[in-house]
Amino acid sequence: MPFYEFKVIPAPRRGEKARGVKTTEERYALALTKLMNELGREGWDYVRADTLPVEERVGFTGSKTSYQHMLVFRREIEVMAQAEASAPRSRLVAVEEEPASVPKLGPAGGAAGTAPAIGPASSGVAAE
Repeated sequence: MPFYEFKVIPAPRRGEKARGVKTTEERYALALTKLMNELGREGWDYVRADTLPVEERVGFTGSKTSYQHMLVFRREIEVMAQAEASAPRSRLVAVEEEPASVPKLGPAGGAAGTAPAIGPASSGVAAE
């Protein structure tokens, strides 16, 4: 399942003048075409246009609702970011085992697996 990031920008308010483009509709279409082509080169796909209400302040205490025309674009997030997002988060740390050819360090000359004697320390001298 692909993951997307979105970009929402205001629609152009005015058209652009160009040679051979005479009507208001043609100028606006030119401005919109340039904007969409620029975002397309950056990898953004056009999704839709929306008109959304925005509450604005008027004076000190008043407010009014205006409507803004927005363009919605999306692009797929890279596969590496998808793998990180979908990988389960774990607090366990993987421990690598040592290869069998590496000798393990331990007491020299002692029998493996024997525990030291418990009790008072002895001087090592036999009583006469």
